[in-house]
Amino acid sequence: MGALEALFLALAAGLSTATPPNILLIFADDLGYGDLGAYGHPSSSTPNLDQLANGGLRFTDFYVPVSLCTPSRAALLTGRLPVRSGMYPGVLGPSSQGGLPLEEVTLAEVLAARGYLTGMAGKWHLGVGPEGAFLPPHQGFHRFLGIPYSHDQGPCQNLTCFPPDIPCSGSCDQGYVPIPLLANLSVEAQPPWLPGLEARYVSFSRDLMADAQRQSRPFFLYYASHHTHYPQFSGESFSQQSDRGPFGDSLMELDAAIGALMTAVGDLGLLGETLVIFTADNGPELMRMSNGGCSGLLRCGKGTTFEGGVREPALAFWPGHITPGVTHELASSLDLLPTLAALTGAPLPNVTLDGVDISPLLLGTGKSPRKSVFFYPPYPDEVHGVFAVRDGKYKAHFFTQADPPPQALPTVTPLQILPVMLPTLLLLMSPHYSMTCLRTLVKTTIFWKLWMRSPQKLYRL
Repeated sequence: MGALEALFLALAAGLSTATPPNILLIFADDLGYGDLGAYGHPSSSTPNLDQLANGGLRFTDFYVPVSLCTPSRAALLTGRLPVRSGMYPGVLGPSSQGGLPLEEVTLAEVLAARGYLTGMAGKWHLGVGPEGAFLPPHQGFHRFLGIPYSHDQGPCQNLTCFPPDIPCSGSCDQGYVPIPLLANLSVEAQPPWLPGLEARYVSFSRDLMADAQRQSRPFFLYYASHHTHYPQFSGESFSQQSDRGPFGDSLMELDAAIGALMTAVGDLGLLGETLVIFTADNGPELMRMSNGGCSGLLRCGKGTTFEGGVREPALAFWPGHITPGVTHELASSLDLLPTLAALTGAPLPNVTLDGVDISPLLLGTGKSPRKSVFFYPPYPDEVHGVFAVRDGKYKAHFFTQADPPPQALPTVTPLQILPVMLPTLLLLMSPHYSMTCLRTLVKTTIFWKLWMRSPQKLYRL
């Protein structure tokens, strides 16, 4: 019996409704729609996430408005399209001067005003500014431990990701200073030891939860992991332990960290009083081939407005309040701020919001009011604005991006393949890879026939 399963069974009947609930918001990095076991991947080891999916609400149509780190994170924390906040275009880095404007009202600020103890662990990527002006402590977070941008935005010597006998491969930015690990506004390490980073984030998170309980306050924890961004790293106990190489190792460590967080919540007796939400900033970086993740049945990935770039796995878990199941209702990361404000009784900021309150969907009392989602490219120009719109069951693409470069090895996805074609396809592969492909094909065919009974709803116009 897994740790999470034991905690679920330990929940007593008649859980009291805590008002407001604790909130644990987990945000993965460059994770594809098809990367989790709960979403059909046959060889990903994600037992804790799968348990959250089994015990909570699993979304099939959950979107981010931009498939790139910085604008997606701005949308998550403000409930506003990045074109409104100026966090657009592109990605912020060590040489960037700007950041999330301080006049923007973040989810942390909304909840801090409601009495929450707020904390963030992980990747910020919304700017640093002079004297750290744009960092989390100035954006509503009482506590922060993390890196201000992506872990690859620094010299290669930072990327000794694995134990010494396993070299870390991948590109990096040679011209920048080593990446810092920040504790609030102070540099704690520069560069940090990446294999030990996730464990430090978990320890920080445990302390935040315990301190909130001692202070008789609800907590809001924004846990923005670096996993599974390329180049992947993981702790020594996870290195070479998965069936998916470095990507799978980092995903395995992320899953274990989530299990540790849930165990900490359970040890404090707060499982029935804590809303857990899991999703990711954008789809997989397919140009990284086997180290880039999996979009499942969806087209393309990170950096595009095709489904694989903007459609994300998403889970909502709150025992006694959210009925386990699957929803095909339309939802977006933009919706989290107004939804959490409604669930906590916090007033909405006096600004134009692009998110809607989907709390009736979470609590099983209604449907999602969202009818459409607008998608923007990562790098717009004067000619191109909105690239695509999903409206109901249809999606219109006004502009499109080129496909990523061909992959050295094919990503195995549960596409329909005529039986007569299979022997030829397998002969074109190496013996090891052909057996992997065959096993994957059998597993995924069984899964998708059981789970995806209805045809895909989206049609490219």
